[in-house]
Amino acid sequence: MDQKMQSERLGTESIPTLLKNLSIPAIIGMFVMAFYNVVDTIFISYGVGIDAVAGVTIAFPLMMIIMAVAGALGIGGASVISRRLGERREGEANQVFGTVISVVLIVSVIGAIGAFTFLEPLLLLFGATPDILPYAIDYMFPILIGTIFFSFSFATNNIVRSEGNAQFAMMTMIIPAVLNIILDPIFIFGLNMGVAGAAWATVISQATVSVVLLHYYLTGKSSLSITWRDLIVRWNILKEVTAVGMPAFVQQASGSIMMIAINTMLVQHGGDLYLGIFGLIQRIIMFTVMPLIGVMQGMMPIVGYNFGARKFERMRETIWLTLKVVTIASVVISALLLLVPTWFLRIFTNDPVVLEEGAYAMRIMFIVFSVVGIQVVSGGLYQALGKAKPAMILSLSRQIIFLIPLVIILPQFFGLTGVWLAFPVSDFLSTILAVYLLYRDRDTILVKGKDEDHDQGEEEPQIAVTSGGV
Repeated sequence: MDQKMQSERLGTESIPTLLKNLSIPAIIGMFVMAFYNVVDTIFISYGVGIDAVAGVTIAFPLMMIIMAVAGALGIGGASVISRRLGERREGEANQVFGTVISVVLIVSVIGAIGAFTFLEPLLLLFGATPDILPYAIDYMFPILIGTIFFSFSFATNNIVRSEGNAQFAMMTMIIPAVLNIILDPIFIFGLNMGVAGAAWATVISQATVSVVLLHYYLTGKSSLSITWRDLIVRWNILKEVTAVGMPAFVQQASGSIMMIAINTMLVQHGGDLYLGIFGLIQRIIMFTVMPLIGVMQGMMPIVGYNFGARKFERMRETIWLTLKVVTIASVVISALLLLVPTWFLRIFTNDPVVLEEGAYAMRIMFIVFSVVGIQVVSGGLYQALGKAKPAMILSLSRQIIFLIPLVIILPQFFGLTGVWLAFPVSDFLSTILAVYLLYRDRDTILVKGKDEDHDQGEEEPQIAVTSGGV
């Protein structure tokens, strides 16, 4: 299908069909990526040990910072591009794309330099103990060297989806995941590289998909294009991209800060064993949240395009359908996690202590998971509309405003259990905030307004983000 026609169908095709066609590839791609993370952890756990899992867990916040920058550029760029395409401003969409690519390259150079300069001090700052520091260094050094591949693939995947090309976006997630699963046992066991082998397998996989993505853009398969003129960083565009993408950055970066706080409290109230247990549960969390994020990612280009095209009824239909889907999915996932947590933990280990302590932690952490879908969709919705302030508030709410203070305070009263309790309490509070913001803005994004086709004089609805609320 012609790429221009593919993006235009965001404004014409039925909403249920569009959401299905955009969400299912995103969910499949993210499931495969989550599956890779699970398999990666299985190989490390069985091949090296629970201390190695703890080392990777300590290193993960640094990796999250890299992904936070790339994610902010990709999601911000995707939001702006989808609205430019909806407004028939293809030339400006290319300039947005070129600016994103140039900034990604700059960030990648900084990351590679960091591998040789501040890696060990950062890991110590993040809470690495003498027993797990070597594992953390072995894992993160190759990752930082390959920053360019992670950043490029992560940012452009979001942009591919903004064109409405969900099938190719799915393939760019599946390719590195499958390749990583193949390379992991070869490097970890066959070449006896341990944790470093898992990292190099990841870098090679991301390098491969980066080549595939570059070929996609250079051969005209995209509705966007790369020219030397477009690669010039335009500060007005960068400002718009970062304003929209900043909530995604804050969410990921605050996740890194959250991880540091959790790791510190786990070491203080439990020890390295509980770092390893949290590392396993974290993989399960990634796997279970993927369907919700996949549906949200399918929603975003539809909302962004129809908002730009002034087709507000289609936008609202998309929002309501997405909320219904993620609510059903989160209830089903929550029931499974609460009823049979050991089924998931046995994927990684047969250690009876890990199974017992991990099941106890999971039952606490996932007790209100059934409402998480609402906050996921709300954050994506405001990003898709380019409304930076409420998107930022929602991004900050769970991890910075609620979770980090709770992780620090609750263990003072409940010990190790307090670390686990911080998760459901913060999920509940951030969902209440998301519901409040949606209720506050219900007239402009959920209920009222007319399409341009119905009333050419109708003003574009503006979401009240400066008064009457947070």
